[in-house]
Amino acid sequence: MALSDFTSGVAGSEMKFKVQRYVNDYSHEMYTNAKKLSGTAIVGADAEINTSIEDYIGQARWYKPLMANINVPSVTDATDGSYTEVDTAFYKYAKTVRTHGAKEVNVQKVISQEDGLAKIARDFGETKAQDEHNSVLESLNGVAAYEVSRGGGIVAFNTDCDDPNTGFYVDVNAAGEFGPAATSASDERRLIDQSKVGAMRGERLFKAMGMAWKDYEAPFYYMITSPETLADLRGANLVDDTVITEGNLVFNTIFQGKFRLLLTRATGNDQSGSANVNDQSAKTTFICKPSALTMKSLAVPMPVEMDRAAARHGGSGTTDIWYRWGYVCHPMGYSWDGSEVQFVQTSGAGGYDQADSWERSEAGYLNLGILPILHA
Repeated sequence: MALSDFTSGVAGSEMKFKVQRYVNDYSHEMYTNAKKLSGTAIVGADAEINTSIEDYIGQARWYKPLMANINVPSVTDATDGSYTEVDTAFYKYAKTVRTHGAKEVNVQKVISQEDGLAKIARDFGETKAQDEHNSVLESLNGVAAYEVSRGGGIVAFNTDCDDPNTGFYVDVNAAGEFGPAATSASDERRLIDQSKVGAMRGERLFKAMGMAWKDYEAPFYYMITSPETLADLRGANLVDDTVITEGNLVFNTIFQGKFRLLLTRATGNDQSGSANVNDQSAKTTFICKPSALTMKSLAVPMPVEMDRAAARHGGSGTTDIWYRWGYVCHPMGYSWDGSEVQFVQTSGAGGYDQADSWERSEAGYLNLGILPILHA
């Protein structure tokens, strides 16, 4: 039976109403259950960040790992013992402030039977969470772009990741641990190697992490990737049967929960236009430690404000509502290097996603929380 048979006559009108209603309901709720990066343990807290500074940016102290001098006491040698010095550095962080407003002609409710302001109020929490999610995501992209700009990436287990000419990223299509440099679509390498058997299909992922963090391994990581790469993982039968619940989010995992999967279509900026990246590596998957970024709320004046204009539209009136919020979003091991005279943009000039917005502070590679892996 054709759809037109359902949508003709009275029965068709009812069907149209039901379809319209269901579509409307979906449009109201389609993003409310999305996994937001800001709601995961990727985002941690940093007591050094002070949100009450009198400027667009702030400065925080970072304590370097101790290089301890251990002395052996002697009852016969009166030479003084060597002191252990505490070494610190400073990094900059920037403020982010956002506003979200809506206007409604009051009499519209008579026609539409919808309260637009109620919709805005109901979903404000999701709007704010989505904005924070976008800032975290673009920070990842900005860090990747910055690291690529430093120079060639990590190509072997003995690569000096602290070398100022080495970017903290792994390009699986570059010459090195994964083979010769890929030259075309015929020899390009994906993150998951479908030609291998069993767990060996994930060898490139584990090699990349070992090359980057070497002898350090966190209890678990977040893997932020695209649905296409997830399809590769599922096709290779690497996705665990069990899931992990964190707060109100449920995660698919791989390798017995070692990696918690987060999907986003907006991730994976193509860095292959850089001379430091193989042309065949057009995708980016991020491996993040817990607390790879810090997010801290700002106290914003008048976070919710309403304004009524009773005489507008022939006396029916209008109602405006505005929401305002702010936060600091900052990746571990980096210093803000963007504008110091305005609030941060999410993307574009002066935004979180720009390579020139970040500079690796004096943190060593073990203190970096974001590893971009570039692949086909």
